Amino acid sequence: MSDLRALLGIEHPIILGPFGGLSSTALTAAVSNAGGLGSFGLYGYDGDRIRTTGADLRAATDRPFAVNIWLPTGDEVEPNPQHTVFAQALQPFYEAVGVDVPARPERYNPPLEEQLEAIWEIAPAVLSVVFGVPSADMVDEARRRGIRIVGTATTVAEAVALAEAGVDAVVATGAEAAGHRVSFLRPAEESLVGTFALVPQVVDAVDVPVIAAGGIADRRGVAAAFALGASGVQVGTAFLATAESAANQAHREAIRSTAADETVLTRAMSGRLARGARNRVVRAIEASGTIAPFPMQNWLTGRFRTAAGEQNLGALQSLWMGQAAPLVRHDTAAKVFAELAAGIPADPARRSASSGEIDARIEENRNAWDDADR
Repeated sequence: MSDLRALLGIEHPIILGPFGGLSSTALTAAVSNAGGLGSFGLYGYDGDRIRTTGADLRAATDRPFAVNIWLPTGDEVEPNPQHTVFAQALQPFYEAVGVDVPARPERYNPPLEEQLEAIWEIAPAVLSVVFGVPSADMVDEARRRGIRIVGTATTVAEAVALAEAGVDAVVATGAEAAGHRVSFLRPAEESLVGTFALVPQVVDAVDVPVIAAGGIADRRGVAAAFALGASGVQVGTAFLATAESAANQAHREAIRSTAADETVLTRAMSGRLARGARNRVVRAIEASGTIAPFPMQNWLTGRFRTAAGEQNLGALQSLWMGQAAPLVRHDTAAKVFAELAAGIPADPARRSASSGEIDARIEENRNAWDDADR
């Protein structure tokens, strides 16, 4: 098992979860400068914006960092006449923040090819992907440029598919995690495996380092992840609540005041299943029964969510957070990082025993006990 630190060029096997829409240069750089791997989510970014972001990150840190993209699944809708119908259904929320009902755009998101062209230019240390398996061409090009690729799995089968495609590491993300459920082999509702069950099964199934994500917010979660065989951890919610995050005050306060059983998996805000607080807008959209498919719903709600964020109106934002939100204690990236680092074992490169190794030890002990009885 490769040492994740050597593989990614970092000092501590702690990775910042990439936030699509909530990433900040300050937080990404803070985690990288602390010796971990800062990550920046590029969802919705076109090529020029990616190049600008890459330059900003280079200016903020000389350490390795990761960027994250969403792979197309094939079921994304393009702008069509239904756009107007779904936009009108959300009109009360546009009015609440003082913006007009948005007209239909030419496209909802930039093409993957445009994003990749810019990513190859900014040359991050790591490219992480969600919602699918990178193509052979993508893996080959990343390898040619010295860029590591990290895939994200919500099930063992997804982890195996990623490993077979040649990724350098796999993030095993449990159902406790904040934000979108990035399942791609089966519907997200059928892929809700908890971190404690998922991580050791993925460790047993693949031969690349496994990074545990979901429900990890302090040293205890880190220690548990390594005990399960993980080579590193990826943490989102605890960092999202810090001053360096792009989350506003309402969002940070919600993280600190929302109980684990008050988060919800919903399609209300984006058209895809995601975990966050069940605030006023989520309840209202769910009650209406009118939710556009992805990415139409995400684009439409994004028009009022952005304005709500600027006005610090938590009731009308996507308050993404995981079930470990009540464990969040610190308000700076440095303090969160120090807390997480305290849970790293003395030798994080050592892989915990697989289930087969444990079975062998049990059998060895059983034979010893039988001999003693004789």
